[in-house]
Amino acid sequence: MRVTAIIAAAGSGTRLGGALPKQLLDVGGRSMLARSVAAFDAHPRISDLIVVVPPTLAAEAAAAHIGRTRRRVEVVAGGARRQDSVANAFDRVPASTEVVLIHDAARPFVSADTISRTIDAAAAHGAAIPAIEARDTVKRVDEGVIVETIPRETIVLAQTPQGFRRDVLERAIAVGRSGAEATDEAGLAERAGDRVHVVRGESANVKITTEEDLDAARRHAGAAAATRVGTGYDLHRLVDGRRLVLAGVVVPSRRGAQGHSDADVVCHAVTDALLGAATLGDIGRHFPDTDPRWKDASSIALLRDAAAMIGAEGFAVVNVDVTVILESPKIKDYIEPMRVGIAGALGIEPARVSIKGKTNEGVDAVGRGEAIAAHAVALLRGRS
Repeated sequence: MRVTAIIAAAGSGTRLGGALPKQLLDVGGRSMLARSVAAFDAHPRISDLIVVVPPTLAAEAAAAHIGRTRRRVEVVAGGARRQDSVANAFDRVPASTEVVLIHDAARPFVSADTISRTIDAAAAHGAAIPAIEARDTVKRVDEGVIVETIPRETIVLAQTPQGFRRDVLERAIAVGRSGAEATDEAGLAERAGDRVHVVRGESANVKITTEEDLDAARRHAGAAAATRVGTGYDLHRLVDGRRLVLAGVVVPSRRGAQGHSDADVVCHAVTDALLGAATLGDIGRHFPDTDPRWKDASSIALLRDAAAMIGAEGFAVVNVDVTVILESPKIKDYIEPMRVGIAGALGIEPARVSIKGKTNEGVDAVGRGEAIAAHAVALLRGRS
């Protein structure tokens, strides 16, 4: 399924009163816009990225604020209103796209889980938004006087990304272009007669609107500067007719590891260690062996994706340490290229990657030469 993400960043952010639009302001060493783009760039289900910026911001300047990305980012000039900006971006959505996500750049802490839930719900129902429950009693006020108390169990607080099947969003945008106005595309979809489903949002997915919001966001980003440690483990049966791939290096062997991907236990263990340290789940959650996309996939590429995910969460890799447990063949002659392969996927120097080979002294399936295992430890540091 092809999923295109539109990052709406064309607003002026006047309520913050700064010289720059709020989405370009720094939050922990990166602009809000860069953080929002990074979250979608790191997500394995996003195919295309379109960023809508103020018409006065040149494409080169926008690229500088967005920062480095894995995917190509198309920059589009916005319009007078949010719905005009999104409509401009929608005109650039590839024809083969099935689901379109629209995200406010001023929500720089969106998680991979929220993105995934929205994609799934949009694909299933046509339109979906994440939202959180109202915690306070809700009052409707007229000229400073309460005129109604609204049952809070009927109220949710909408977030982004909002997700739509392509045909649903096309109808919503057509309604907007015909003269209707709404504060978001979900509102336009409602006017077009489509039902918008709600999925669970997250309290951390805040929208930065006021100076107080900005201060809180900077404190949140600063808190991520603490170090995190994660561990990873992987084991695969050894079978005839398979290559033995370790850290992206093909090691000559009569048998290789059996698995859905290339069954690279080094990459799998390191991937789990990174995801665990960043509290992003495990490899099976992001790259399930039930998904045909990962059939015979390069685990170095999956590790590179995992590194991008933790980067989107504000973490950088300090070092990793891996122990490979294998009776035969010996891997000592391949350790250096293995270190280089892991370092390249993580964007760090090989000096920060340790790989060691051990045997299991004839004990259990690994010791009998029937399987291979790997343990990994990763140290992450938050970016301030």
